[in-house]
Amino acid sequence: MTLLASSALALPLAMPPWAIGLIVLACLVVFVLFIVAARYIGLWIQCVTTRAQISLLNLIAMSLRKVDPRVIVGCKIMGIQAGLPITTRDLESHYLAGGHPVNVVRALIAADRANIELDFKTAAAIDLAGRDVLDAVHTSVLPKVIDCPNPERGRATVDAVAKDGIGVKAKARVTVRANLPRLVGGATEETIIARVGEGIVTTIGSAQSYKDVLENPDMISKRVLEKGLDAGTAFEILSIDIADVDVGDNIGARLQADQAEANKRMFQAEAEKRRAAAAAREQEMLALIQENRAKVVLAEAEIPKAIAEAFRSGNLGIMDYYRLKNIQADTSMRDGIGRSAAPPSKGPDTGA
Repeated sequence: MTLLASSALALPLAMPPWAIGLIVLACLVVFVLFIVAARYIGLWIQCVTTRAQISLLNLIAMSLRKVDPRVIVGCKIMGIQAGLPITTRDLESHYLAGGHPVNVVRALIAADRANIELDFKTAAAIDLAGRDVLDAVHTSVLPKVIDCPNPERGRATVDAVAKDGIGVKAKARVTVRANLPRLVGGATEETIIARVGEGIVTTIGSAQSYKDVLENPDMISKRVLEKGLDAGTAFEILSIDIADVDVGDNIGARLQADQAEANKRMFQAEAEKRRAAAAAREQEMLALIQENRAKVVLAEAEIPKAIAEAFRSGNLGIMDYYRLKNIQADTSMRDGIGRSAAPPSKGPDTGA
């Protein structure tokens, strides 16, 4: 017994190093295969049972290429079950480009069921352009209604003015269908709303009276449709319906009133200018009168000097001087008598 136990313990110790290495390598291989089987065997079985034609090695290679194999397998199974000619390489390239293969495949299935021509290349381009390709297909099957103007922008109606100066407020509803061939590079809903709003304003502005618009609101939709507003857009306009038409303010009367007010202010300013000029002229004349009075006072002050000079030079005698004083006294007396004898001013005759 002791010999058998010692020989059994000595047997493993006697194994060469390369054998131990082979055993360790085999264990690692088995562990790796177990992990691979646990992760990919389920997907591979789905591919085999649904005839998706994706091998186990291809599933492993997808992970190495940083592609989610579950997404690719799911999309490939959906395409095969729907009878669509979708290749694994197309799905992988679209996934690596940053697209959404699930939305693309669902959109292709929806388009095929609705008899809409849509291939994988076009659908992938629409998805990579940032558009929701599945929503675009749904819009092609079920037309979409767009409000003009958009209430989310803060405006409820499109305001315009007829030729008679009366404002008209209109609200339209545009029914559109997605145009898949023009979805890449085509204008969005905002362009449709802007063009329809411009057409409404032009139509109302060309009307002779607001009554014409109220009597025939369909004239707006007819003229707007005739302009081909869906050119260059991602949609096809099916109809333009006028949902509501209301009478707005009398813009013409308001403008005339504003113009009259502006003219009144202008005339008032001109009159104020003339008044200020007249007041300034009056002040200038008063100053001129005071100046002339000062000159008269200066001239009168020279009279005594001239009399004294005449006395010194002998040109004026004493009797002449007294005679001059008498004349001045008589003149002052007559002035006083004339002022006192003037009749008082009477008020207006009352007929009493």
